[in-house]
Amino acid sequence: MSTITWITARGLFGRRRFLLLLPLPLVLLGLAVLCRSLGVDPRQWGPPVLVGLGLAVVLPVVALIIGTGVLGAEIDDGTVVHILTKPLPRWQIVLPKLAVATGVTAVTVAVPLYVAGVLADSVRLGLALAAASALGALAYSALFLALSLLTRRPVLLGLVYVLIWEGLLGNFVSGTKVLSIQQYVIALADRLAPSGLLETSVSVPVAGVMTALVSVGFTVLAIDRLRSFSVAGETS
Repeated sequence: MSTITWITARGLFGRRRFLLLLPLPLVLLGLAVLCRSLGVDPRQWGPPVLVGLGLAVVLPVVALIIGTGVLGAEIDDGTVVHILTKPLPRWQIVLPKLAVATGVTAVTVAVPLYVAGVLADSVRLGLALAAASALGALAYSALFLALSLLTRRPVLLGLVYVLIWEGLLGNFVSGTKVLSIQQYVIALADRLAPSGLLETSVSVPVAGVMTALVSVGFTVLAIDRLRSFSVAGETS
């Protein structure tokens, strides 16, 4: 498993795709610093920057870029055949890749969110945002990794989920929030550090249970789907 983890990390950081991770976190951090330096009331800039940008855009988009790339890119270019020919259970392939995707996403997003949370309110809020976003990174990564094995257009379907389901429908149809990873992250962060800057109608127990179900469910689905791949990397 350590070999697959190393290969996955090396492949991820060696692709131009990794450069796409930098702009959004930098924009988040820059806006937080700018608002704080200009003396803008955190109640005015906190929700749109922390939630509207950080949790609604930066976290899912970074997770989408990485989650669909750790295995999907290998399927596209055919290099996955070298892994599939190894006498390894499929879970020993999926779990290291999920761990890399989750770790890189969590670090990339948690650091600017922590700084923005500190600037908006307190160290406690910063830590809460970092911890909740790490859990969100796991759920998103499991979802997008599974999508990369289920379809040839995982990025497109991932954007539909993020922009349409979580973004558009989530703002107008309250029932969709129960199936929104973004709302789980907000609920968990607000529970860890109540501040008035984070609002959601999803309860903490629901957020915790659903985060676990999404993470485990899509990981199991990815493992099962990978079992159906032949040596050539095509589904049988």
